[in-house]
Amino acid sequence: MNNASPNSTPDPAPQRKRRPRYSGKNPRNFLHKYKEHGPNVDATTIEKVIASGKTPAGMHRPVMVQEVIEALQLKAGMKGVDCTTGYGGHAREILKLIAPNGVLLCIDTDPIELPRTEQRLRAEGFSEENCLVHRMNFAGIMSFSNDTFRAPFNFLLADLGVSSMQLDNPERGFTYKSNGPLDLRMNPLKGIPASQLLAKLDESQLTQLITESDERHAPHLAEKILAKKPNTTLGLAQIVRDTKASQRVTGEEVEKSIARVFQALRIEVNGEFEALETLLKHLPTLLIPGGRAAMISFHSGEDRRVKAAFAEGHRSGAYSEISEIIRPSSDEIRSNSRSSPARVRWVQKA
Repeated sequence: MNNASPNSTPDPAPQRKRRPRYSGKNPRNFLHKYKEHGPNVDATTIEKVIASGKTPAGMHRPVMVQEVIEALQLKAGMKGVDCTTGYGGHAREILKLIAPNGVLLCIDTDPIELPRTEQRLRAEGFSEENCLVHRMNFAGIMSFSNDTFRAPFNFLLADLGVSSMQLDNPERGFTYKSNGPLDLRMNPLKGIPASQLLAKLDESQLTQLITESDERHAPHLAEKILAKKPNTTLGLAQIVRDTKASQRVTGEEVEKSIARVFQALRIEVNGEFEALETLLKHLPTLLIPGGRAAMISFHSGEDRRVKAAFAEGHRSGAYSEISEIIRPSSDEIRSNSRSSPARVRWVQKA
């Protein structure tokens, strides 16, 4: 029986919640790139983005995968460590090659991205028995204790670059293509952001940091940056642009200078050189005899340290073989422009 009054207004039909929309064909805001970023990823869109030579928002494309695999000489049953797991691209390929009995320790210092990476690896069938995901800085790998995954290892990989997930998200402060806080921390729960670092550095200290990133005009840039002490990414980028404007350089050179300044601050904020030097110091004891390590660097300061440590280990007899520098192929650079500065060096323990 219908008890409704003949004059009553029927309840409106429930409105289906629409997903966020953006104006224009190509969204510029990271959070608006919902087709590329989030749990319901549009596979067709991702394929198109990759085919265009770009990296989908919120994702990362591992660089020089084949070169790394060849350098490590991976075989079924091996035990190893991925010191900078990131999005898990290298780890995924390594796990396939060391299966079914191989084990891989996947570590990373990023508390935001590492849980997402573990979720992806588990969804692909890699269990805790053959893939242990643990948040830590690789400088502390010597103190890591686990009956199955601890050193010495058959192989070790360290990709010293920044992941695309960090670069693309303006809230992390790594990009100067969108405005955000000048942070630059791999682990935002630890240390101080770059904006606070600038408040503590004097001109000579900042000059030294920027010089380490191969910037010719480091003293002038350091003076201008400390005069304004920016706290946003676009604020810092604009200071560099304004400073370089009077030096008759090309737009491309200006962009390279901005990248060098951001890189210098990121390395200092995260203590990356200190962590790398600690890893290189202990590397011989982390490998079994005949074990191999591969390092991917994106910065001349990183590569100089790796090259010097490998050469010294070879002279002392700790390493039986070291490689020359290996660069990405032209095809990879065309497909993924972010691979362009990548350099691989590998070493084999005596």
